[in-house]
Amino acid sequence: MAAATPSADFVAALHEYQPLLRRVARLYCQDADDRQDLFQEMVLQLWRAWPRYVPQPNAKLSTWLYRIALNVAISNLRQRTRRPAPTELDAEALAVAQAPETGFDADDRALLYQAIGRLSEVDKAFILLYLEDRPYEEMADILGITQNNVRVKMHRVQEKLRALLVPAARC
Repeated sequence: MAAATPSADFVAALHEYQPLLRRVARLYCQDADDRQDLFQEMVLQLWRAWPRYVPQPNAKLSTWLYRIALNVAISNLRQRTRRPAPTELDAEALAVAQAPETGFDADDRALLYQAIGRLSEVDKAFILLYLEDRPYEEMADILGITQNNVRVKMHRVQEKLRALLVPAARC
């Protein structure tokens, strides 16, 4: 029996981890079109890197995927900040183009994403991994730092986020 082709393995991994990639894109792009572009860029970069992926005994595929996705997202954000901003739609056209989020906690989620949007690119990566319930050990692997450094930085990022959310909750 022949082994599965790399493209079949890649497609299977992509199906399994697509929600992870979309969450990364959601944190780094507010606009739906930009999110889709970022998602596609992440998939392209993962596809290019796939032939070089070698599973490690104590490493998860998600760790490798996170590392590439976060690097692509941060690079993309840096590129967007260098480009001139496109002309925005007027308020009426924007209201028609954007369907409001629905759900029990849509307002709370919107406040959270707004506060996360005010964090640095690196701080966003910490919050994403935290919200994904990744253990500190895996966060350290993904971010390429020690577990102690993850703990210290995570505490600082949580304090920043808490400070951003407390004034919003009082309004």
